[in-house]
Amino acid sequence: MTRRIAFQGEPGAYSHQACHDARPEMEAVPCRTFEDVIDAARSGAADLAMLPVENSTYGRVADIHQLLPDSGLHIVDEAFVRVHINLLGVPGARLDGITHAMSHTVLLGQCRDFLRAHGIHRVTAADTAGSARHVAQTGDRTLAALAGDLAAEIYGLDILARHIEDHDKNTTRFLLMAREPDRSRRGDLGMMTTFVFQVRNIPAALYKAMGGFATNGVNMTKLESYMVDGSFTATQFYADIEGHPEDPNVRLALEELDYFTTKLEILGVYPADRKRH
Repeated sequence: MTRRIAFQGEPGAYSHQACHDARPEMEAVPCRTFEDVIDAARSGAADLAMLPVENSTYGRVADIHQLLPDSGLHIVDEAFVRVHINLLGVPGARLDGITHAMSHTVLLGQCRDFLRAHGIHRVTAADTAGSARHVAQTGDRTLAALAGDLAAEIYGLDILARHIEDHDKNTTRFLLMAREPDRSRRGDLGMMTTFVFQVRNIPAALYKAMGGFATNGVNMTKLESYMVDGSFTATQFYADIEGHPEDPNVRLALEELDYFTTKLEILGVYPADRKRH
């Protein structure tokens, strides 16, 4: 039986591209929302969930950090996808004939220079792959979509201009999540551990909690805070560190962190992606 991986968006979305690149042997299943992606994996309708967490240009994906701790899933891998943006038109369309381009507002913002240089007006849409599908359905040779290679292939569109993004290093990081954790692996390029925590209500609690990572030589690659339960006083932290909880230095750092926290939950232990380095 073919294993399945769920993603948010229409077929041809960048999350679909991430599934295609990271797990080409699996059947990619589109879902309407991030919650639907999580539900698909949690219920067994899919074996894995592919969730975007951050973009190198626009920062973290809204709401995703609130969803991960309560998802009931575990991070088992990460994937970095280079976001290449193309101008897609119906067969027979020409670049000099395009007057309007539609896509998600984020992608439109990433191609300002190109669109301005060619006098192309921006049309905001709900998502990238949906824009490609709409252009294909209209047959309008003056209308184009901003999307990836996979969307062009799925909807039968021509690539009128390739890699038109303003920033040449725009990358999105995705997390692959499963119902069961897997801490048995050791990646060739090291391991990553992701966790969330809440500090105790004592002076300098965060400073003291972080001290254990410094003294034990553990590299923390990400630390972000966000409010929980609609309260201005309840703050939760999301962190990524290099290493495995069974490594002696990581174990000691987590033990020290645990002393200063009211909550500490490991969300996943997984090999570092090659593209991280």
